[in-house]
Amino acid sequence: MKKIALFGYSSHAYVVADAIRLNGDELIGYYEKEKAHADPYGITYLGYEQDKDALTPLKANGISGFVGVGENNIRKKIMHFLKSQGVTCTPVIHPSAMVSGMATVGAGTLVAAGAKVNPLASVGAGVILNTGCIVEHECSIGDFAHIAPGAVLAGNVTVGEDAFIGANAVVKQGVSIGRNVVVGAGAVVLKDIPDNQTWVGNPAKEIRK
Repeated sequence: MKKIALFGYSSHAYVVADAIRLNGDELIGYYEKEKAHADPYGITYLGYEQDKDALTPLKANGISGFVGVGENNIRKKIMHFLKSQGVTCTPVIHPSAMVSGMATVGAGTLVAAGAKVNPLASVGAGVILNTGCIVEHECSIGDFAHIAPGAVLAGNVTVGEDAFIGANAVVKQGVSIGRNVVVGAGAVVLKDIPDNQTWVGNPAKEIRK
């Protein structure tokens, strides 16, 4: 049984908390700038991670962290800070998710309920594989990306760091999606997307700023 502390405690963090509990792991509490107004899981407020000595109990007792923040850039910033402070982040895999023994999942990554990760897929650190998404064989997903609920990545798809693939989007086999790309909900991506672009529609096309 693992002992895990949450960083962030609202919205997306509730999904993470549920998975931790269902796995039989111990959710020891949460870190936030201030105590949360809502506490649906009845867990302990541990303080603000930026405060001096706030992280000492984790490091002293071998407790892992998990950043339960949906926004890619904020999740990335907090995870980098925790690493600099010697706090280890653990992956959280919902018991109903299916992850091939031939796939790899990085530190601080969530594989949510019903998600599937097939053989030889490589998933980076701090990634969100949200409810019911499918990551097919030999896909590569960069750090701090978010694959939203119901999205489908066919085989050999590459998704760059910090990218967001919207709910129920479909990415054709072999397509490469760059860093910091946004793919809108329900989009059908049939060709490669360069870094820092936003694509929507069926077939997906760039939205020019």
